[in-house]
Amino acid sequence: MDLQLSGKTAFISGSTRGIGFAIARQLLQEGVEVILHGRTSTKVDITAQKLRTEFPTAAISGWAADLSIAEETESLLRQLPVVDILINNAGVFGLRDFESITDDEWNDIFQVNVMSAVRLSRQVLQGMLSRNWGRIIFISSESGMNIPGNMIHYGVTKAAMIALGNGLSKLTKGTAVTVNTILGGPAYSEGVASAIEHLATLHQQPVGVIKEQIIQSTNPHSLLGRFIEPAEIASLAAYLASPLSSAINGAALRADGGVLRTL
Repeated sequence: MDLQLSGKTAFISGSTRGIGFAIARQLLQEGVEVILHGRTSTKVDITAQKLRTEFPTAAISGWAADLSIAEETESLLRQLPVVDILINNAGVFGLRDFESITDDEWNDIFQVNVMSAVRLSRQVLQGMLSRNWGRIIFISSESGMNIPGNMIHYGVTKAAMIALGNGLSKLTKGTAVTVNTILGGPAYSEGVASAIEHLATLHQQPVGVIKEQIIQSTNPHSLLGRFIEPAEIASLAAYLASPLSSAINGAALRADGGVLRTL
């Protein structure tokens, strides 16, 4: 299927690994000019070179910025070219008991997971509306609907992303701009893979056994019954970025492997 994306320009926050990287790779396959983002220039440069090796004729660039810092975000925004597709993917998470999460930690995770998306969307939305075409996609999580007790601060920020995407979509009425949110499920990103490999070594068990045990203990209701590959979420993101998805706006679409049990 031709997604009709050739010639478009996309900026993907948090795209040096995991879901963001998978989305960058998927969009490059569709002929999109991709602007990568990471916290350090080293990570961005390594990722860009990796993708240039795979896509030697593609247009690939990148910027480094800590999106939890407003000043660094503003500096990045001043350097961005016209963006047709914005993927708000940057995010952090961590297991914490609710009573031990300080105000500063609440603020830190809110700045990365929510305010980075606010600042980026605020920068590009008006241009999209004036050109009468654009896509803003939020990479949220099923945790935004089913808040985990051991990651309440994370779940709250992901719920805020869902609300932000829904609200922004109201501003696109009557245009060819859309704003949608993906509710991702438990994905086998590099960070998760490293943790599982460490556990496998500690317990002298095959990685596959540890993966299955974790899914069964943390997400026993998963219809997929396994971790989701980042590329599986990226495929949905690429479709939502496409002109073919023009009838989808203001939606929160699930790529959760059937973890959520509500409509």
